Parts: sequence; structure tokens; C-alpha cells
Amino acid sequence: MSMLTPPGMGGKYRITGARYPRMRRPRNRRRIVVAAVAAVVALGLAGWGTLQLIDVFTSDSKKTAAGAKKDCGPTPTPSAVPPPPKPGQITVNVYNATPRGGLAKAAADELKKRGFAIGKVGNAPPAYDKKVPGAGILLGAPEAQQGGAFRVLATQLRGSLLKTDARQTPDIDLILGTAFKTLDTKKDADAALAILANPAPAPSGKC
Repeated sequence: MSMLTPPGMGGKYRITGARYPRMRRPRNRRRIVVAAVAAVVALGLAGWGTLQLIDVFTSDSKKTAAGAKKDCGPTPTPSAVPPPPKPGQITVNVYNATPRGGLAKAAADELKKRGFAIGKVGNAPPAYDKKVPGAGILLGAPEAQQGGAFRVLATQLRGSLLKTDARQTPDIDLILGTAFKTLDTKKDADAALAILANPAPAPSGKC
């Protein structure tokens, strides 16, 4: 029995040769546990960060959508735009350019009932007599077009042609054409005047 053989083994286990047996170190369970915990924590932080990013982008999208929706609202009509003149502020000369008699007087009487001031009434001048194929022509100074008088009088006769000349007076000629039958109904004319006096605000963009 060798001197290296532990006592009591009865020679069952014998160490021979020049090498000594190496004992394995016990596994370090603490390292495994720490590594597992660290991995779980890292995954949790990554998930939390992802949720935060999603929340940020979602909030920005909602704010952008809300802002876009707000921008699509109506734009108020600028108060600097002067209101159109009242019918009583407009003097209308009514001329008949058709071969039918009595149209100028009938139209003038109706316009007077609707609040317009009436000037001259009669047959159209030679430049327009029997030469107006449409419903009628509104003829006046450029200021009548710029100041809104044309638009106010046009509410009484849809389809009338607007034309300016070199006159210096504010009156407007209503020359009745061949296609003229009657003025628009007072109900339709009043509705058109109401829209002209209070135009609906236009939207600022697409929605």
C-alpha cells in the first residue's frame, strides 16, 4: 500500500503515479442568480422604454390631429370689408330694350316696392334698343362694381350682365333684354340679399 493511500480504505482506492487528483470547485450559484436577475431587469427596462416611446408618439399624433382639426375651422370674415349698400342707397334707371311695351314701368314699380330709389324710366337708348339678347344689363360707373351696388341690384335679376361706362354719377341703369320676363321673386331676392350682407366664413383648409 502506498503512503498516499488514505487510511481505512483497505487498499480499495490507491493513488498511483506522479499526478495528484484535482478536486472540482463547487458551482457558483450566486453568479447564476445575479445574471438571471440582471437579464430580467434589462428586459423590463427595455419594455418600459418601448412603452414610453409609443406613448410619446401617440400623444404627438393626437395633438397634431387636434391642431389640424382646429385649423379646419371657419375663418371669420374680415371686419375691414365694408358692407354692401342698402337698396335705398342705390338709384336705378330702368330702360326697356325689348319690343314689348310696359316692361320698364312694371319693373321700376316693383323695385320701388323693394326699397330701391328709382330715377329715369323709359325705352333703352339706341346703342342698346333691341340689342340685349339676355335677361338684362346693369350699366354704371366702375365705383358701382367696386362698392357693391352692382351685386345688390343683381340679386333682383339673376343672369343680368354687369358692364361699366365712363359716367361720373352713382346711378345704375337696368336695361331689360329680350329674355326678360319678370324680376326674381321677392323671397328669392331677399334671401340673396341676406347672403350678400352676411357671407358665410370660408374654411382655412382641407379636413
